[in-house]
Amino acid sequence: MFTGIVEIMGRVTDVSPLDSTSSGGGGFSITIGEAADILVDCHLGDSIAVNGTCLTVTEFDTNSFKIGVAPETLRKTNLGSLKVGQQVNLERAMSAHTRFGGHMVQGHVDGTCTIHSRTEDGNAITFVFQVAEQWAELMTYIVPKGFIALDGTSLTVIDVDDEKRTFSIMMIAYTQTKVVMPQKAVGDEVNFEVDMMGKYTGKGVEAMIKRYLNGEEGEAIIAKAVDRVLAKRAAAGSQ
Repeated sequence: MFTGIVEIMGRVTDVSPLDSTSSGGGGFSITIGEAADILVDCHLGDSIAVNGTCLTVTEFDTNSFKIGVAPETLRKTNLGSLKVGQQVNLERAMSAHTRFGGHMVQGHVDGTCTIHSRTEDGNAITFVFQVAEQWAELMTYIVPKGFIALDGTSLTVIDVDDEKRTFSIMMIAYTQTKVVMPQKAVGDEVNFEVDMMGKYTGKGVEAMIKRYLNGEEGEAIIAKAVDRVLAKRAAAGSQ
């Protein structure tokens, strides 16, 4: 679990395919340097969020660490487009005594969105993002003033347009110096993770509705609702 408060920006030093005998377990690996500040208490198998993606440390030294990236992760994130020299957001998994300054972030990226526009607003920047069509159903969980994690950064949603699949955030000057987003241009991909509490709530409501609609209990609830509407109309007509 993470908080969405990026600790440092590391830099990609190597991107390599892996065979089945390597530490990454086959597939794809990334080595990230300039990470000494978050490796002082690192152990093999620890979780570090890279651009908001929870990944397992397979090798490390005092300044860099390696992570393996599975095909499913490549399909859901922007990690497959990383190049040597690029900076990435880094956050260690939260500890029991962490000050909780962001929101509950799992590091399980839901998909990618693209930067639709970026507009200077004083010393802040307003970003508008468009969610890829294959993840359009996730717009349900993106709400004004709600949480969203973008490349692992906890941010507050300003506006949402479900029809256009867009939403916006504003990034203050301080945050701009601490995360990778300001380095990106219109059209670039950004990882997003919607608020996990919204997903759990939506799943529970959906299951409840299905249970009621598939049984006599559901029919009784609908009948009561219809009776209440008819009673209100009858009462209004008699006045």
